[in-house]
Amino acid sequence: MAELRRLRYFLAVARERSFTRAAERLHIAQPALSRQIRQLEQELGVRLLDRTTQSVEPTEAGRLLMDRGAALCEEADRLWRDVQGFAAGENGNLAVGYSASTGYETTPTLLAALAEAHPGIKTGTRLLPTAEILAGVADGTLDAGLVRCPPPTPQLVRTLLRLEPQGIIMPKDHPLAAGSDVDVDALADETILVHARHENPGHYDAITGIFDRAGISPQLRERHLSFDAAHMPVTQGQAVSVVGESARPGLPAGLVWRPLSPAAAIEIHLLTRGTAERPATARLLQVASRTARTHGWIHSPS
Repeated sequence: MAELRRLRYFLAVARERSFTRAAERLHIAQPALSRQIRQLEQELGVRLLDRTTQSVEPTEAGRLLMDRGAALCEEADRLWRDVQGFAAGENGNLAVGYSASTGYETTPTLLAALAEAHPGIKTGTRLLPTAEILAGVADGTLDAGLVRCPPPTPQLVRTLLRLEPQGIIMPKDHPLAAGSDVDVDALADETILVHARHENPGHYDAITGIFDRAGISPQLRERHLSFDAAHMPVTQGQAVSVVGESARPGLPAGLVWRPLSPAAAIEIHLLTRGTAERPATARLLQVASRTARTHGWIHSPS
């Protein structure tokens, strides 16, 4: 805006108390600077500077403009930077959906890394079933989603974020808890707690695939709750559960987690739309790649 530019010219002259020094600082010709100040005075209808052959002094009106004009310019600069930050992906709002299992560690770790790297990006999170995350990212309700084993979906881009080692949650006094790991073959006669297949077919198939590769067919018991932090059927000794290692730190007292042998991992993907990505979403993808490397999330368990 012309008025803002002239205000900056006036502030330079008023601070330097000299048209010559101000012109040098602003890298413009002195006659052009003088003309801009006269135009500003004409627009405001008041004299801003008392000019003599020896010095330039702000008038009473000029001193008021100095006091409040500097803050106005600083606020304008800040506003311009903030607006430009949206184009650079440094500012913005992201709606992120995540499934219950990714909420133990994966989602909080990723979003903490995003907040540290790009504090101008604000995230709103929603704990949702997998099907709702897929639909939300597809229709734009969500900017991104974190889920286990999502199906290939034409309008979505799947970015592998983590290969999470799997293990067994069971009571401390369970016979299989005595060792440092659990042989998959030893699960043949166990009841395994699983989510219903329709809730996340990919994850269900990945879990049952572990048993299929071992040539065993344990009894499966479906969970009645989509999220059960207490792991009630396991706590009550009615079943054991195959879960990722990220659930280990928050287990209720009386339960333990042991890794499977041979090692098995479940994929966790970051879902985005892939066409006309918002700059803030691109920043999230960059941070996701860096976070996965930093934490060694992509390495297959051995």
